[in-house]
Amino acid sequence: MKFDEEFPEIPVDKRDLKRIKDKDLYETVEEVFDTKTVMSLYELMRKRIIKRMNGVISAGKEARVYLGYGYKGERLAVKIYLTATAEFRRGILKYIMGDPRFRYVPSDTRRLIYLWTRKEYRNLKKMYDAGVSVPRPIAVHNNILVMEFIGEGDTRAPLLHEIWEELSYDELMHIYRQAIDNLKKIVCKAKLVHADFSEFNIMVRSDLSIVIIDVSQAVTLDHPNAMEFLERDIRNVYRFFKEEAGLDIPGIEEIKEEVLSCLKNVEGLY
Repeated sequence: MKFDEEFPEIPVDKRDLKRIKDKDLYETVEEVFDTKTVMSLYELMRKRIIKRMNGVISAGKEARVYLGYGYKGERLAVKIYLTATAEFRRGILKYIMGDPRFRYVPSDTRRLIYLWTRKEYRNLKKMYDAGVSVPRPIAVHNNILVMEFIGEGDTRAPLLHEIWEELSYDELMHIYRQAIDNLKKIVCKAKLVHADFSEFNIMVRSDLSIVIIDVSQAVTLDHPNAMEFLERDIRNVYRFFKEEAGLDIPGIEEIKEEVLSCLKNVEGLY
């Protein structure tokens, strides 16, 4: 499938904005996003995926996540990628180049962001289907990813790096075991490498169950840098749980042995 077929442009005319009946939607995003993004949101509303939008629940340099609501009253996390900077473009190319799922890399910045958003959706779906604890992917359209909201009420669940100092040794050990279990599932069942696995991308629910987020950069096991990225993930786990949290956990090589045990018979990977 050609890129233009997979990511069709929505015809945009500023007069079309008058068609948006939900003024709250436009007021929520008009100061941040361009006309095409607003029209993409409108398309998701037209398809009855999003009914209305609330404020920002997470903001970064490359994307913002909004609280949204579906037509059954369900809460949604709506991730919207901003127009990419040259620095962001350079940063993401190393995770796309070499990925057999994306043989064509567009030169147009907007289309590259559409591709990146689609990549995150596909990674989420593969992980979710493999039993990894990630938000359930719901829809993707252009630079907008809609997924399950993780949190209580209208408040998102905290990230591990935000709350770890409030947790006991045993609670942190419980989270560590979940982190390793999910890391193994990502590699052994989803056949992916997260490539940015750290305390900044682990959400912690009130019952101390964890949810792995931000999977746009994840690559397949046959990506030329897959093992380099996986080793970095493992070092991140060791650095946080051992060096920062002070847990008595195995060393880096032992963790690597455990995570990669399922790949021993896969030629060229172990």
